[in-house]
Amino acid sequence: MAATLTQERFTGPEWIFERKFDGIRLLAYKNGADVRLYSRNRLPQNIPTLSRAIAKLPHKELILDGEITWHGPFNYDIFDILWIDGQDVRTLPLEERQALLSKLPLSPPMQRVETLDDDAPWELAEREGWEGVIAKRRGSIYESRRSPLWLKMKCELAQEFVVGGFTDPQGKRVGLGALLVGYYDGDDFAFAGKIGTGFDTKLLLDMRAQLDQIEIEKAPFTKAKGLPRLRAHWVKPEIVVQAAFIQWTGHGKLRHPRLLGVRTDKDPREVVRE
Repeated sequence: MAATLTQERFTGPEWIFERKFDGIRLLAYKNGADVRLYSRNRLPQNIPTLSRAIAKLPHKELILDGEITWHGPFNYDIFDILWIDGQDVRTLPLEERQALLSKLPLSPPMQRVETLDDDAPWELAEREGWEGVIAKRRGSIYESRRSPLWLKMKCELAQEFVVGGFTDPQGKRVGLGALLVGYYDGDDFAFAGKIGTGFDTKLLLDMRAQLDQIEIEKAPFTKAKGLPRLRAHWVKPEIVVQAAFIQWTGHGKLRHPRLLGVRTDKDPREVVRE
């Protein structure tokens, strides 16, 4: 079961919240002394210390769902149970599966993921430096798909970027496809990636009209690894936008960015990577 990304921030009695880990998703299968571990893409994993710990659990058959993390000591953070001693428990309500999981005598490196008792769990995640939180619908069954019954709220970073180009819209999209943005690194104008979400129809059309007025022939980026080659237009780096994003990638690009708004009070030359 995979969680659906949401930009909403909410609480309510019909939801429980857990920490979102940024490790490797792992399913553990126990059949007697035989323990097999698989990543989400069904690749077998060889982790002898974890296999031995699972083999010692006092149940002949188990299927556990969790996440491997290495922040400090190695842990298998378990948040769900799918099968126990001949019984498929995926159709049981979430709370009953959690009760089954709470009865397992887990020992390191295994630990149960605890629910969060906080009025604004996403703010707790930001303070603690977590990747985010997962909201799970009370009473929900375990579905082998990406489900709206599990929602992930990721912590976000935000800063200004300068628009250096845009791509053409595709399908039913109007105005533009995505903004091509960057920031100043000394005398260089560095490409930071594409922003394609956070627009309404009016903003798409308004921005396209504004960008058409400052279009130029060549890309203004001087550090430009990964620039699109098709359906791209270039503009004078004059427009500053505010964007939220999850993190910087290892290649210096924005991960999951979304537009927050246009900044008219910022000099483009002042925009640097924060």
